Amino acid sequence: MYPSLSRVKHAGEGHHIPVAGEVARSGSIGVVSTYPSAEIPATLFDDADKEDRWRARFSAPRVSMPDWARDAPERSLYVSNVSGTWELYAWDRADDSHRQVTDRPNGTFHGTLAADGKHIWWFDDTDGDEFGVWRSEPFEKHDTAAVEALPGTHAGYPAGLELGSSVLALGMSTDDGVTVWISRDGAAPTVIYQHEQDGGLTGMSWDESLLVLSHSEHGDSRHPALRVLRSADGSKLAEKWDGSGLGLGALDFAPVSGDTRLLVSHERYGREELLIWDVATDTETELDLGLPGEVAADWYPDGSALLIAHTHQARTTLYRYEIATGTLVRLPTSKGTVGAASVRPDGAVEYTWSSAAVPGRVRVLSREGEDSVLLTPGGVRPPESQPVEDVFVPVPHGPNDTVHALLARPEDAGDEPLPTVFSLHGGPHAADEDRFSSYRAAWLEAGFAVVEVNYRGSTGYGSAWRDAIEGRPGLTELEDVALVQDWAIDNGLTTPELSVVAGASWGGYLTLLALGTQPDRWACGVAGVPVADYVSAFADEMEPLRAYDRALFGGSPEELPEVYRECSPITHVDRVRAPVLVLAGDNDPRCPIQQVLNYLDRLGERELPFEFYRYDAGHGSLVIAETLKQVATEIHFARRTVGNH
Repeated sequence: MYPSLSRVKHAGEGHHIPVAGEVARSGSIGVVSTYPSAEIPATLFDDADKEDRWRARFSAPRVSMPDWARDAPERSLYVSNVSGTWELYAWDRADDSHRQVTDRPNGTFHGTLAADGKHIWWFDDTDGDEFGVWRSEPFEKHDTAAVEALPGTHAGYPAGLELGSSVLALGMSTDDGVTVWISRDGAAPTVIYQHEQDGGLTGMSWDESLLVLSHSEHGDSRHPALRVLRSADGSKLAEKWDGSGLGLGALDFAPVSGDTRLLVSHERYGREELLIWDVATDTETELDLGLPGEVAADWYPDGSALLIAHTHQARTTLYRYEIATGTLVRLPTSKGTVGAASVRPDGAVEYTWSSAAVPGRVRVLSREGEDSVLLTPGGVRPPESQPVEDVFVPVPHGPNDTVHALLARPEDAGDEPLPTVFSLHGGPHAADEDRFSSYRAAWLEAGFAVVEVNYRGSTGYGSAWRDAIEGRPGLTELEDVALVQDWAIDNGLTTPELSVVAGASWGGYLTLLALGTQPDRWACGVAGVPVADYVSAFADEMEPLRAYDRALFGGSPEELPEVYRECSPITHVDRVRAPVLVLAGDNDPRCPIQQVLNYLDRLGERELPFEFYRYDAGHGSLVIAETLKQVATEIHFARRTVGNH
């Protein structure tokens, strides 16, 4: 899978097992700093039931959707928080036995299985810095330490991994660019692709003769192109690029030996849609499904049909699509969000599902249409929470007519204005959905309404909406946030004196920028792992994100100094009037620590009330106790600012 290069802070909730390149969070322990330290409450509530409920939503045992070995589907791998830290677990379906595979202080979230199911590969970084190597160990219980999985490659940021029976292919990204190696029949790996521009390995054909790369040799990593190589010698078989501003994504080859059809995501008509590309003949078939919103897909085992995941207005529906006839049949899933879905060799569909009110489950839909729970970790289920309401606020600037937001109210909310947290998602190419969130539920338990804004830059609302922030990131999104806040105030939900702006990663960046550019709107801000000083962040961040930022801004800080200056929170720090809590990790490669300290230094010069929570990890935490501590600190800070409602 191509690396996820956005600034998204994952909470470990409802995510499938990531393969090479997905964003991981790592664990942390709070450390002492020279800045005003955040107050960490021992409890949030005097009411014991409330205290137990909010903590249980994070700490109750949960599991991700299981992956399985291509040629040994009875062997599976998933992640779970059963131990108190998100770690990898092996599941032998033949005898329903489970064992914990990894046991690291900061947790493990990247893992996959060898094709024959005999070995587990997992990514080994250092304290959440996302830079490391792949390690391998036997699927069955063992007493030896994991070993470097593919000696002869170098450490880096994951940029793709494909494990076949005779062919292994691995991608790594460093400050020098991306490198992809191939190893055949256990031989030493050789370089099959190398380039200074960002890219990665995204797929391998079922017979292992072809590899597909996603690349940005044209200079725009937000809108990648595709290249298919012969694994035998690395020669190019086919190339596809739709031109400036139009990205392509390789989803997967048909799961049939000798089948050269590649399922591809494109955006030729202003949204994410599908085509089937026969790379051997270089012919393609666009699929017009007649669905609003955007779609992704996976193959059924015989290659005759597709499992379609349709996203529209923050919710997901699943369909089976017969390629020969064009027949589209909806599968019976409940209203909410499907986090991951895949088709088993027997045709059953396994998927994760949740809604804002109902915690997630790993479910299976049999070929006969029977829907049941597939996998449970045991223990007590997380308590349920409140549903979300759709809010569509008219926008004068387009490209859509409205900005979509999700509103959740505390169970006992009356008619009076409520303390309200405007929770801004990371990414920016991500979106808030009607899915279960322990974080949202904790704010609701504390008496806050929660408004989640799918501002311009969010995915799921068309390409033009997603790309509208290019050339002016941050400030563009905040125009939409302001419109939604105005709606909330006009409708009596809240007031500026009760409005909290909060977010992590890109959401943390927007939070700091909002406090400086919209000082009259906010009572306080909570900024987790933010971009605070964009020029300094650009200099220190991982190279794949520098490539992303160049595409987002239209160039580097040297080329566009005024744009970076205007869109950087530190530029507007002298206008900040509201108290702010900042949380940051020492080893964060996406939002590096030094640029956060630069911002705090400027805050300190003004004697403005602020607090700082610093921890020894990367872009978040896989340790449940640490997550609880951070969430409690955030809510405690906001309650002290807007009043203990």
